[in-house]
Amino acid sequence: MAFFLYFCAVKLIIDIGNTVAKLVAFEGDEPLEEVKTSNETLEGLQMFVSKYSFQRGIVGSVRDLSAQVRQSLASLPFPVLEFTPDTPIPIHNRYRTPRSLGADRLAAAIGGTVLKPGKDLLIIDAGTCITYEVVDARGNYWGGNIAPGMQMRLHALHEYTARLPLVSPDGEVPGIGYDTETAIRSGILRGMKYEIEGYIRSMIAKFPHLLVFLTGGDGINFDNTIKNIIFADKYIVPRGLNKILDYNYGQ
Repeated sequence: MAFFLYFCAVKLIIDIGNTVAKLVAFEGDEPLEEVKTSNETLEGLQMFVSKYSFQRGIVGSVRDLSAQVRQSLASLPFPVLEFTPDTPIPIHNRYRTPRSLGADRLAAAIGGTVLKPGKDLLIIDAGTCITYEVVDARGNYWGGNIAPGMQMRLHALHEYTARLPLVSPDGEVPGIGYDTETAIRSGILRGMKYEIEGYIRSMIAKFPHLLVFLTGGDGINFDNTIKNIIFADKYIVPRGLNKILDYNYGQ
């Protein structure tokens, strides 16, 4: 009976990012549903919680939790673990400044090991920022790199110049821009593609059997030689938080 209850237990995973918060219901190791809500108020939390019989939850955030968020979490009828630098994790954190490490970055690294345990991994999250996380086959997290994301690059070109317009990422992306709009769009989108491919190739030189997880950047058209080792998974951060939750409950 205990075995049955464990795999039917529904858990609430809260991933608070720089732009939005994601609420994900997990059953065992698999996501059931995801909704997005305000990262300042979690205004959709009560409605989401009413849909499932949650037994426990976890919150990971890249920003300080507001008083309103803390009040909402405290009012839930089940315990919610706050993921902090002091929370036990199922991999070895070799980062030299662990207290400055974003919760999303570490959770993404752990999420990769859930899907491909015992492998050398590069986890790329192309969101507000593009983050690159490296985990070796022995479960050592070594850190990674942080770069501006697509919207940040688009806005920076507009805001830090006198005449360049704010360009939408939707539209033609020629190899050579034929006007200012396509020059900006191609420069940013193709630049991101070449940057990501460069990181992957540099990591393959160190880890020949490297596997790559990509989240938040499914629309990038990578070279075939690289595409074969890339796995797209939009739940990579929630998977990591879910694993941390289970690890702290002894499961």
